[in-house]
Amino acid sequence: MTPTKALALLGLAAVSCSDGDLLPPIQNRVTLAPFAGCTELEQFIEDTAVQEMRAQIRAEKEGTWYWRGGFASEGDVQPTAASAGENSPAPPSHYTTTNTQVSGVDEADFMKNDGTRIFVLSGQKLYAAKSWPAQDLALASSLPIEGYPHEMFLDDKGRLVIFSQVWTSWYDPKARVPACIDSLDCSWSYSNTSKVTVIDAKNEAALQVIDEIYLPGNYSSARRIGASVRMVLSDSFHWPSTLRFYPDYDPNQPNRYQDKGRLNQALDTLADENEKLLRARTLAEWLPRAKHRVGGNLVDLPYRCGDFYSSNAPERLGLVTVATLNLDKPGTAPARTSVLGEAGQIYASSSSLYVASPHWWWWPAPGQSNFTYLHKFDLTDPDRAPYIASGGVAGTLLNQFSLDEHQGFLRIATTIDRRVVDWGHPESRWGRTETTNRVYVLGEQSGALHIVGQTPEIAPGERLYSSRFLGAHGFLVTFRQVDPFFTLDLSDPTHPHLVGELKIPGFSTYLHPLDDNHLLTMGTYLPEPVNGHTDWSQRRMKINVFDVSDFTAPKVMFEQLVGTSAGWTEAAWQHKAFNWFPERKLLAIPFSDYAPNPQGNYWTSFVSDLRLFSIDLQTGITPRGSLSMRDLYISHGRETWNGYYSPWIRRSVMASDQAGHEFVYAISDAGIRAAAVESLQSPLQTVLFSK
Repeated sequence: MTPTKALALLGLAAVSCSDGDLLPPIQNRVTLAPFAGCTELEQFIEDTAVQEMRAQIRAEKEGTWYWRGGFASEGDVQPTAASAGENSPAPPSHYTTTNTQVSGVDEADFMKNDGTRIFVLSGQKLYAAKSWPAQDLALASSLPIEGYPHEMFLDDKGRLVIFSQVWTSWYDPKARVPACIDSLDCSWSYSNTSKVTVIDAKNEAALQVIDEIYLPGNYSSARRIGASVRMVLSDSFHWPSTLRFYPDYDPNQPNRYQDKGRLNQALDTLADENEKLLRARTLAEWLPRAKHRVGGNLVDLPYRCGDFYSSNAPERLGLVTVATLNLDKPGTAPARTSVLGEAGQIYASSSSLYVASPHWWWWPAPGQSNFTYLHKFDLTDPDRAPYIASGGVAGTLLNQFSLDEHQGFLRIATTIDRRVVDWGHPESRWGRTETTNRVYVLGEQSGALHIVGQTPEIAPGERLYSSRFLGAHGFLVTFRQVDPFFTLDLSDPTHPHLVGELKIPGFSTYLHPLDDNHLLTMGTYLPEPVNGHTDWSQRRMKINVFDVSDFTAPKVMFEQLVGTSAGWTEAAWQHKAFNWFPERKLLAIPFSDYAPNPQGNYWTSFVSDLRLFSIDLQTGITPRGSLSMRDLYISHGRETWNGYYSPWIRRSVMASDQAGHEFVYAISDAGIRAAAVESLQSPLQTVLFSK
């Protein structure tokens, strides 16, 4: 066994010792090492699985809480009258697409458009609509998508790449479950496979599936640069179905385990039996097979054990895979690089992809501090994403905007939770948490990401609610009772530091650059507490424009409150729902609210519309009205929905013609509605998706 594998197992083995060893040490010099071969890979998986299993059974013996999160138990095109190739008017002069963090790095979403067509994933179908001109909005076709589709890409060659989760069987011959390992339709199954469906969408009325790939793991995120699609998948290693974590109950001896010594002896025996089951598994049973549909048949895609890496840091035993699909090489199997660990936040620049993984404490205890490990992959090769380097920082990341790469340096904003002894409640073995925040700058050298600079601790007692790095500048928002908005100077990577601070009621959760000196933000307004109490009836969603031209003294130029205390918008936490149209200085946000009225009921009181605002640095924020889809909510809504169907508005597209006339499209799982911005109360066309 290599030294790296030994170090990793040493950290995991800490759970088998005294209470003081229940804190696997943080690795400040984290490294990934490839496995020398399949034998070593299988040995590492089984050794780590045994440690996991014994740690849980020990928790049963000691009555200790334990988090066993590292494992998991085991169409036709329908065209309408619309068709491609017909004479069509000039395309829009300008139009909006998916709001992304990094220019040139596309992010997958359930809606994509190219100015003249809008594609939407709703339920288990792909819908294609002709969208230009707006008055001719019409459904062109729909196509069933296997599984439960999440997101997709649309490239400049008219190709759609759709990611869906498929319920795929896992065959265990020892458990005598249905022998359907080569089938994708079995009665005993779970959603552990990500399907990639590539569609030729040049003719929106005649969509054609041109490639289908099944990859083990759950879809986490994806990025596209040109023809190269990078997918990040997260999977769990599967316990044998006969594995048990508590002795079987015997109805003839219901009190047999009331004796602590007898119970512990049974648990020790059970742990030994479990270990035999784990050691008996083959690598093929640990690692599900990827498949590629070729000529109507599913063929196996082999994996290479040398493409798997282990970390010397204590991370939950799972599998993170970065898969690369080059659309310009159809029929080619995606290249995969896999790390034994857990997928957290994902960030990609034009040349690098970073996967964040949290340090895993077995259970809470004083003396712990959260920590994040970062693994960097190279995106310069369009055919693969090889591993480059790893590093780590104290704290956890809020979202992808906590990360940013600039001039070869990685900037990271974290919230640090330190668990300390709770002297006021000494009986609490978990202690209490103290919180602070910090920004780090990391540089790569010799296969490692080293901290080259860091700020002092920022806003102790508060948490990060948003962050944004733009060139040499950084912006943070923390929250406890008011919204401290911080500006940072990052021009010297070795000396990042706070420059200015502004406190206003509420908090901002998304920061969007208008220009070098102004930010447009989305967040929540809350009045300042009075006598320690916050009046939540005054809560509102809010839009702010910040002036940061004087970096030492940022200020609020304009503020706009939206809706009632019950209102909410997905744009507050999902940047893809925040639609800024710079050419026309228009902002569109999907908005939902609940406004009871004496004559109304649940359905008629619900608000689902698209709110539009003009943003001008001279005149401020001007509401332009709303495009309602409440009728679609009522006709297509249900009082209970699953996670794949939300009939309220979630996305939008804006476009303008050669004469400068402005149009907007509101998009939900129920359909698409188009209107002229000047006549939002009189929609031009509505497309309904099937229920």
